[in-house]
Amino acid sequence: MADENELAEAQRVHWQDTYTAHPGMYGEQPSAPAVHACAVFRAAGARDVLELGAGHGRDALYFAREGFTVRATDFSATGLDQLRASAKAQDVTGRVTTVLHDVRDPLPLPDASVDAVFAHMLLCMALSTAEIRALVGEVRRVLRPGGVFVYTVRHTGDAHYGAGTAHGDDIYEHGGFAVHYFSRDLVDALADGWTLEDVFPFEEGDLPRRLWRITQTVHR
Repeated sequence: MADENELAEAQRVHWQDTYTAHPGMYGEQPSAPAVHACAVFRAAGARDVLELGAGHGRDALYFAREGFTVRATDFSATGLDQLRASAKAQDVTGRVTTVLHDVRDPLPLPDASVDAVFAHMLLCMALSTAEIRALVGEVRRVLRPGGVFVYTVRHTGDAHYGAGTAHGDDIYEHGGFAVHYFSRDLVDALADGWTLEDVFPFEEGDLPRRLWRITQTVHR
């Protein structure tokens, strides 16, 4: 098993190279989970959204176009450069800020400072279970009472689970991308102390990837 820090750095470099080689690789249309999250956030009365792992920004920019104030974080400077350029082109610069940040570190935000948090396939990257638990604790810390967290993860029913290079802790590397595949027990554990609203199974991409979309809220 590779050292966690070595794996993390290798993944950061891989994503940097990927965004450089394929600008706007996911297109301009928002992901289906982001469209769902937008409706959930609006129903909850949210005004500001923190997106973790925003990449080149297709979802962050969608939230901005829908009227939310968005703080977009990623560990790829290249992805965030592309996001800022797109924000300018779409005339939403005033509603979007970007922060270069690795989610292994504490979130650079004060307690109870955001209404909603969104993360599409960020928690299932090459993060250990301990790092994931710490990150969800940080999400809870920065959310206001009644705040909503919507995240998606690939799970152990995915076709790539158990394939490729094993790094331990249900992390498998396939095609250069390391993924932590979630069990339902892990989802439930991460919702301890929250209200777990929904665990919705869906598929995405050509394989297809099998994911869960999880919605959980902070108690008021």
